[in-house]
Amino acid sequence: MNTIMKHTFTLLTALLLAPPAALHAASAPQAQAKIDRHALVTRHNITWNEVAKRLPLGNGEFCFGADGTGLQTFAGNCMSHWGWHSFPLPEGWTPDRVPPTGTFQKGRNVGRDKYPAGTEAIRTWMRDNEHIMNLGRLRLMRAGGRSVTRGEISGLQRTLDLWTGVQTSRYQIGGQEVTVETCVHPNLDLVAVRIESPLVESGDLEVVLDFAYPSLTNAVWVGDFNRTTGHETRVLRQSGQRCDLARQVDAVSYHASLAAGENCFIRVPVGASKGYTVSARGTKVMAFVCAFSVEPLPESLPTCAETKTASAARWEKHWSTGGAIDLSASKDARWMELERRIVLSQYLMAAMSAGSWPSSENGLLGCDWWHGRFHMEMVWWHLAHYGLWDRWEQADKALGCYQRFTPAARELAAQLGYKGLQWQKSVGPNARTAPWDGNQVLLWKQPHPIFFAELEYRLRPTRATLDKWADIIEGTAEYIADYPTKDAKTGRYSLAYVMPPSEQGITRDSVFDLAYWRWALDKAQEWRQRRGLARNPHWDDVRQNLAPLPVIDGVFVHSAGWQDTYTNPNRSREHPDPVGVLGMLPPIEGVDAETARRTVAKVWTTWNWNSCWGWDFTWLAMAAARTGQPQLAVEALLSDNSKNSYSIEGINGGWYLPGNGGLLYAVAMMAAGWDGAPDKHAPGFPDDGSWVVRWEGLKRAP
Repeated sequence: MNTIMKHTFTLLTALLLAPPAALHAASAPQAQAKIDRHALVTRHNITWNEVAKRLPLGNGEFCFGADGTGLQTFAGNCMSHWGWHSFPLPEGWTPDRVPPTGTFQKGRNVGRDKYPAGTEAIRTWMRDNEHIMNLGRLRLMRAGGRSVTRGEISGLQRTLDLWTGVQTSRYQIGGQEVTVETCVHPNLDLVAVRIESPLVESGDLEVVLDFAYPSLTNAVWVGDFNRTTGHETRVLRQSGQRCDLARQVDAVSYHASLAAGENCFIRVPVGASKGYTVSARGTKVMAFVCAFSVEPLPESLPTCAETKTASAARWEKHWSTGGAIDLSASKDARWMELERRIVLSQYLMAAMSAGSWPSSENGLLGCDWWHGRFHMEMVWWHLAHYGLWDRWEQADKALGCYQRFTPAARELAAQLGYKGLQWQKSVGPNARTAPWDGNQVLLWKQPHPIFFAELEYRLRPTRATLDKWADIIEGTAEYIADYPTKDAKTGRYSLAYVMPPSEQGITRDSVFDLAYWRWALDKAQEWRQRRGLARNPHWDDVRQNLAPLPVIDGVFVHSAGWQDTYTNPNRSREHPDPVGVLGMLPPIEGVDAETARRTVAKVWTTWNWNSCWGWDFTWLAMAAARTGQPQLAVEALLSDNSKNSYSIEGINGGWYLPGNGGLLYAVAMMAAGWDGAPDKHAPGFPDDGSWVVRWEGLKRAP
């Protein structure tokens, strides 16, 4: 090797192994003047004067849904990432007969999941269990246990201060003023409530804690509060101002505690009463905390005042660190709405999707169609944005699911005749997949852990990061390389069988999965080299001989078998898979940039967007930005569509958090750029003066 070749090889090796952040630091566009983050955040404080509508107050692990009264008088649940329950098994079934993988199928995929005869009852049970549960309910009551009615509440003024995490509700009951402050502790699953009113002093207002047997109905309160069987509550300790409780719900155990302030009293149920009551006399102020935990709660709990101080400190730190985007100098009249969505999405994800497990699509607000379980393909949409907003610590615990699920993923792959790790579909902490026809062939969840590993390495390019993800990347890539089928004559590898992200059926060689497979195998090899290992020759063989991405008339189509993507209305609907190949994903060899650009424009003008979901609009925005169509990126984010709406509390569609996570990833890309982005400020926004984007603390996307 001559000197020039040696120097060239050394340079290429250094570029390959260098931390990605270092490669782009010199060319990264600089942020503008420092943003007034307090002003940015608080101009989007939530005012919602509907007494029966709940706002999420949470610390990422635990959420208290507070209605207009400041409690859960008319709506709201206490939910956590650790609070899961399962109903007893159906008659005739024992635990040893329940497949731990969630499927009875054995052998490689030939289509939809196979259900043996006689398994209907256990499939229904696995579909329903495990499920999220309501830990308890706190209601405002009149003296003697009489329920407060909506008609008694007047003059409600309710505001959630995003900078402190405190909801303040002011209203009248019978002409008497009531002020309620509610917040959640940042480190304990504990809600603090302070009520000030003459009705407290006279003993006419109380708060009652009661419990339900779990249910799957997503009503104003989740659970059957009238059922007395299947669950019980034992008093472990009771004094005038502290009551510790042990809950047993079928096989599930957890603890709850009430701790009240000075001149307040706690009563345990007597007679027909089912609730634990907090009341006060001789003072206008009733202050108490209510805590939940798997383990017994500590002897000393923080006071209401201490919790309020801790909440304010936590949220101030949250808003003062990480990324920020200020659009207030923009001329486009829609700047306020887009900025509102961005700020509230940050709040919602930090309140409900920053805990020990990935979030369900409904967060910790209720029990959705999948009963609070999380989808492994949706984990990207809930957590990937933390890498760009420099708040990785909020994703880290939940991403531990990959380590925790590794044994089950290996067992699932082996049961189906594959090497490596096959990641589950819809799961809870027990790692068992809920039965569904497409579980084994919905493939795009598979490369996600490699993407997450790369996001973390960009932030923390250390040996510890390499070691942390090494086995997961190796096992994931092993499965990815083993899944495709090889044509003996041509040597070409095809993805068969596959259900693409659009979930419209089962096909082969779906466009997004082929692109993601390419990216994942490339990145897995790069990780081997970072660790000082040789490239895996089989991975290279599969990567180099994968089927080409399907194209017709100059644009990408869903799959090689579905070339009527744009002419059949049953195809141009749901998730627009063709735009994901150069948007969510960076440039990949085998993905033509001009074809991707034409595809984005084609999808935007022909797709049935009324059939889509919230993250689809952000998916298109990412692709539009990356293919040099920034005006289209903004239009996608602000498209007037019910699925792209954001409620008063900022939730996409009123319940769908993947849309919020996708929005945060897309706008961070559009503001801070991506690897190889045009060398200008906010490259994903139009530069015609209509949008003035001030940003700081963001990281480039891959």
